[in-house]
Amino acid sequence: MTTRVALVDDQHLFRAGIAMVIGSQPDLEVVGEAEDGDEVLALVRRTSPDVVVMDVRMPRVDGVAATATLRDALGEDAPRVLVLTTFDLDEAALSAIEAGASGFVLKSADPELLLASLRAVAAGNQVVAAGATRALVERFRSHGRRSPGPEYESLTPREREILRRAAQGLSNAEIAAAEHLAEGTVKTHVSRVLGKLGLRDRVQLVVYAYEHDLV
Repeated sequence: MTTRVALVDDQHLFRAGIAMVIGSQPDLEVVGEAEDGDEVLALVRRTSPDVVVMDVRMPRVDGVAATATLRDALGEDAPRVLVLTTFDLDEAALSAIEAGASGFVLKSADPELLLASLRAVAAGNQVVAAGATRALVERFRSHGRRSPGPEYESLTPREREILRRAAQGLSNAEIAAAEHLAEGTVKTHVSRVLGKLGLRDRVQLVVYAYEHDLV
């Protein structure tokens, strides 16, 4: 299947360069572009992208507000958002994660990393640097922790352990080795955990685990 991508960035030349990189791939297609966050919702409704690649800082409506708008307006039908940022530990990028983005990548990243990040986000995975993950965790710790609700009680003991290991940043392969399971089985468990907790991806899983003092 071809992944449909929308680009949102106020720098035309930068946007054109990304479009060329994405357009060179047989499994990726740029279906629309916008130059500011206030155009994102209309763009998404018009082009139905799978992923929105969005600059976190734009002059009128930034990527944080635009991501929140997509989530509020479209809910679970919203496309996944991959945020572009200049700094590794960008507070705005972390705010975009809180707003519902599936991750972020540096504007200075190699084209291969951008493409890999795009594919990862399209597949439902997160793209967050280790240092940024720690910063994200500390932000949620500062908000205060609370006990998990009835949705957590619906998890089996195995699913709770998978949740904890995934929240610690382990990949499916690493969880499989630690739990003596097949990698496909771990993938199934992770999907069930996300579904039962009403979470979209592993970024939200990490946030949930630290919010509820599970790690």
